[in-house]
Amino acid sequence: MDTENSVPGRPGLAFTPAEYQQRVSKLRQTMMQQRIDVLLIDEFEHLAYFTGHVPTAAMYQCCLLPLSGDPVMIIRSLDAGMQQEMSWVETCVAYADNEEPLELVAAALRRYRWDRLSLGVEMDSNILLPQRLARLKALLPQTSFVDFSRHMWEQRLYKSPREIDYLRRASEICDSATLAGVRASAIGVNERDVAAAIYSSALRSGADNTRLLLMQSGPRSNILHAPLGQRVLQQGDVVHIEMVPHYRCYTARLMRPVLVGEPEPQALEIAARLIALQDAQFAAMQPGVSAAEIDAILRQQVLTEGLRDSYSNISGYSLGLVCIPRTSDFTRVFLPDSSWTLQAGMVFHMYTSAQGLAFSETILITDRGAERLTQLERRAFIASEEI
Repeated sequence: MDTENSVPGRPGLAFTPAEYQQRVSKLRQTMMQQRIDVLLIDEFEHLAYFTGHVPTAAMYQCCLLPLSGDPVMIIRSLDAGMQQEMSWVETCVAYADNEEPLELVAAALRRYRWDRLSLGVEMDSNILLPQRLARLKALLPQTSFVDFSRHMWEQRLYKSPREIDYLRRASEICDSATLAGVRASAIGVNERDVAAAIYSSALRSGADNTRLLLMQSGPRSNILHAPLGQRVLQQGDVVHIEMVPHYRCYTARLMRPVLVGEPEPQALEIAARLIALQDAQFAAMQPGVSAAEIDAILRQQVLTEGLRDSYSNISGYSLGLVCIPRTSDFTRVFLPDSSWTLQAGMVFHMYTSAQGLAFSETILITDRGAERLTQLERRAFIASEEI
């Protein structure tokens, strides 16, 4: 286990018990406003954020959080050791694989006399499937179920100093692993060998996830989310590298193109222009500024200059803690009709692409404006160059 950024005396905890309890205290204020007596937390990211426990996806697990008193975890016994290592919550019901977890949730609510109260549920959860919700309602006929969507996502938008430390570490992994990919790229090299160099660097640098790269090359370099292939790099190829490492469940993002062989002057011109437009976007990212205004700085000019025929995707989105089954956080996105404003403490993945070239950064909003957490030089790299 990496103990460099662990809590003293509790190496499994990503944050101090006091920080977790501050999060819970703020969450309880929202529960009171929404007239929720007990909250059922089952989205994996929210379990990680409020309790420290990151469950496996095979069977249902959750936390019951009352307005006062200790929370109660309902977890698979196979994950009990992990829960004890990673979570500050002490009250835990562990079930065997032949038991029905939803029945244990209902039993816990009855045991603590919470079954006649209002129960907040995450209707926007990836885990509380319709069948599970229907089963819970059948088991708890006297419980008042209340939709608690959006609230936990909103609370997580504002990062604490320790969260920002983890994002900085993930950003450093992005930088160093991308350079490893640049060094490994050359004419005649299989793109999987490039990916292997990137993975090796990221894992050695502390990445704790195994899906930490999106990479394509040649004609597929403009398909940003395509799977890795078996291409052998050729003169004129573009290698698209997008880093998505996690550190203590916090993810940073970085995109850079690598030009194989002697680069075409037009490619370098397009790269320089995309970077300039994105730099103008970053310079405007101040607290209180409209997200739509930030988006327009890039989007409109890319289209006006003919760098793209259309621009249907977002130009940025929220970053922070990410757990399966999701890979990205779209609590906030940058679009022409975005109605929200930037605030200090928010972190975003800001990206743009055109004609097979893509650039992105992990951006923290501070009281003074945008700070780039990823620090790699902003340019198109050339394969096999001295770096």
